[in-house]
Amino acid sequence: MQGLGSSKIGRVALVLALAVLVAVGGADAATKKKRKPAKKVAPKPPPVAVWHVESPEGNVLDSRQGDLAVNPASVTKVATTLWALETLGPDRRFETRFLARGTVDRSTGTLHGDLLVEGGGDPDFHLENAMLVLAELDRLGIRRVTGDLIVDHAFWMGWEGGSEGRQPDPQARAALMGQRLKSALQPRAWNKWTRSVWQQTAPAAGAGGRTPVFTIAGPARAADPLPEPTTLLAVHRSRPLVQTLRAFNNHSNNDIERIGDHMGGGADLAAWLTERWQLEPGTLRFETTSGLGVNRISSRLIVHLLRDLSFTAERLGLQLEQLLPTSGCDAGTVAAFFPRLGTGPYIASVTGKTGTLITTDNGVSVFAGIARTAEGEQIFAVVVPNARGRLRAARRVEEDFVLRLVDRLGGPEARACAAPLPGRLAMAEVENPFVPRPRVTPAEAAGRGGVPGGAP
Repeated sequence: MQGLGSSKIGRVALVLALAVLVAVGGADAATKKKRKPAKKVAPKPPPVAVWHVESPEGNVLDSRQGDLAVNPASVTKVATTLWALETLGPDRRFETRFLARGTVDRSTGTLHGDLLVEGGGDPDFHLENAMLVLAELDRLGIRRVTGDLIVDHAFWMGWEGGSEGRQPDPQARAALMGQRLKSALQPRAWNKWTRSVWQQTAPAAGAGGRTPVFTIAGPARAADPLPEPTTLLAVHRSRPLVQTLRAFNNHSNNDIERIGDHMGGGADLAAWLTERWQLEPGTLRFETTSGLGVNRISSRLIVHLLRDLSFTAERLGLQLEQLLPTSGCDAGTVAAFFPRLGTGPYIASVTGKTGTLITTDNGVSVFAGIARTAEGEQIFAVVVPNARGRLRAARRVEEDFVLRLVDRLGGPEARACAAPLPGRLAMAEVENPFVPRPRVTPAEAAGRGGVPGGAP
């Protein structure tokens, strides 16, 4: 009986298995009947550019929709550079003052009270600059602060990435800057990379190979205005503005907005240019001074902007290459986006500025500058709107455009690269009213380079 039952169970299992196979096969067949051949996706057409080209004298060589208002993206920084040169001056230095609120016991190296920082809106104050201040406090014999580190709203340290990355609340933003400074001033909080930065900074700071001892007992916090009374301990002065502008333009750094903050915002920049060029109100629109957001200017007026900057630089005793990157000479976005212009005979033949927005206005890529050819200089602006998702192709179109422009005018006629941009500490300095500090010789200043891993 057991064998008969097992055989019956086996037959049932076989029937069930066949039923499953039939069902699956039927489902597969139905799927095959319903499946349609994949549609062929047509290749995207190449990006379409608009452009305008003129000689320095204003003679139009070529133009395609040159009066169309486009988003200039980071080419806006060229306008901010012009504004800053005319308003602040190329030699402007920003001062950051370090003050004591309390008493200093030099016998123990203790500041009984708070260390205060009065910012001067230095747009380019970083770890290395904080270390210069640390070395100066060490020279004063101050090694310990019993109170807090208090900074005002005009002190900025490190990168933020422009308005998109900035803390919107001024108090929270200042508190963050204070925390960054406190970490930089306390060697016990340094990591391996920070210690390597100190090794590079120490000679410029006159500290030799010794690492200072410095602690702040209280927290970092913000106050604006700063509490009083205070005693001045040290003053940090930034490198000249012209060098900061060049660094920001080379790498298209959106923190150039900090320079704009000394003069106004994007709307103020548009109003300033409108009056300077005698334009109809509403011709220009700048949401920011970095190029973030929605901005509007035609490629014809971008060419006019570059001509204005070139003439202004010459009047101030500067070359355009001291303000904007040059192909094959400077690291940054021009070198990264347009590599063919940095090779062979094209080296040093183009000085200009890039602009990129990934999503705003459905993406845009811009390249504008001055091309030096055998038949003379030409100022160009080439813009690829609607470049979202194909920025690489857009830049290829722009690079091809400039190469053809140069070649049709007899080929490139390069000149020597401008002197390399000095490191951030090359001309920055710290002084205090108590201990005389030996002046740095020009040779020593020239030797103050950048920092491994640090931004230029």
